[in-house]
Amino acid sequence: MPTNQKDAATAVERVRGAFSRGLTKPYEWRRDQLVALRSLLLDNQELLERALVRDLGKHPTESQATEIGIVLTELDHTLRHLKRWLRPRRVSVPLVLAPASARTVYEPLGTVLIIGPWNYPVQLILAPLIGALAAGNAVVLKPSELAPATSEVLAALVPTYLDDRAVAVVEGDASTARDLLAQSFDHIFFTGSTAVGKIVAKAASENLTPVTLELGGKSPAYIDNSVDLEAAARRLIWGKLLNAGQTCVAPDYVLTTPRTADALIPHLRAAIAEFYGDDPSLSGDFGRIVSTRHAGRLRDLLDGHDPVIGGRVDATERYVEPTVIDDVDPSSAIMTEEIFGPILPIVHVADAAEAIRFIADRDKPLSLYVFSDHADVRRRFVRDTSSGALAFGLPAAHLSVPDLPFGGVGASGMGAYHGELSFTTFSHAKAVLLKKLAPDTMGVVYPPFTSGKSAIVRRLIARTSRLVGGDDD
Repeated sequence: MPTNQKDAATAVERVRGAFSRGLTKPYEWRRDQLVALRSLLLDNQELLERALVRDLGKHPTESQATEIGIVLTELDHTLRHLKRWLRPRRVSVPLVLAPASARTVYEPLGTVLIIGPWNYPVQLILAPLIGALAAGNAVVLKPSELAPATSEVLAALVPTYLDDRAVAVVEGDASTARDLLAQSFDHIFFTGSTAVGKIVAKAASENLTPVTLELGGKSPAYIDNSVDLEAAARRLIWGKLLNAGQTCVAPDYVLTTPRTADALIPHLRAAIAEFYGDDPSLSGDFGRIVSTRHAGRLRDLLDGHDPVIGGRVDATERYVEPTVIDDVDPSSAIMTEEIFGPILPIVHVADAAEAIRFIADRDKPLSLYVFSDHADVRRRFVRDTSSGALAFGLPAAHLSVPDLPFGGVGASGMGAYHGELSFTTFSHAKAVLLKKLAPDTMGVVYPPFTSGKSAIVRRLIARTSRLVGGDDD
């Protein structure tokens, strides 16, 4: 439901006041909020599953694996390691300052805004919330209005389980997001499209607010004939058709040789039938597109193409059939924008070298997947491509590893999170130096520079002076 600017400002003012009073800083408060968030998920699994069915047609098993389960794993990891992450990190000091001590202390940024997307409306708003709470921040959450059932459930549950003095949920449409972006925050975390990410970054720049942008783009998959094509096809289809293809790290298209494409397509067809039956529209395991508008966009992308698998679209039912298109023109519309649906184009290349050039000539992807048993091919993809993540043999699964950074590069995003990175993303690393006021320990760092110093001290003074651009005497 829309929220006016006054409502947004009131929510921000309330949680900022809690942070200013120091409510969120103690370890005990942070731990208690994380434990409460864990209870929220465990106590309300069926409620969340039903909301995800209404919004996206997700099967409860898929919701457990890709939404609730991932957040629970992240929570358990954070609770297990938070005390260690909070400890000051000692660093060495130069001899010229000895005796002294130095350390890095992680402190909360303050009041942060987390804007969630519609495609994984539980995981992709609560996973960053874990980092924000662990770091001791006050938080405003803005769920996506395009997943209204999930937004409504979160708006009811979050203030029931978490401390509503410091954590607020603000529901509403794009105008509500604009109202929130007009407020002053200490950090903004946004997950969504590149186009909206630019709007968020521009609004944040007005207040010099740092941002984390988790965006998308076209994530390629390269496959050659050195691998078991049947197994590779099953994994490609699994990663592509999760959430009916509405996954930012789904394989967007395949690069391979014409000969390998011919051999791969029957295995792709068999994998679709294995997972979703002969008619996926009748399968409870296959989800739906988030809206009729989005389904219509996918229908338009298929115009002019002759699919080798699938191709049926019923926009009124938000249904797009799992679809494969072979030998796609790289300049076609389906290859110039992120698909975000169950359509898999195949682009022909001569070899791995051409595939690498194809990827390098385009925006850096959020993820890149390589299916090859040739070690030299894998090494070349590591060395010669840039992407948010690079996975060999399995798409999308890197999100489930808490200690791997999840984030983009270039047009696919800035910043990363998961595991300890979630904690540091929402923290300020403050430098702390201690030098006691002993009268005989500062001679090496201020004049006079020549009164009876030893040779080693004179050399230290000379070296330090050169480093800062001063004279040697």
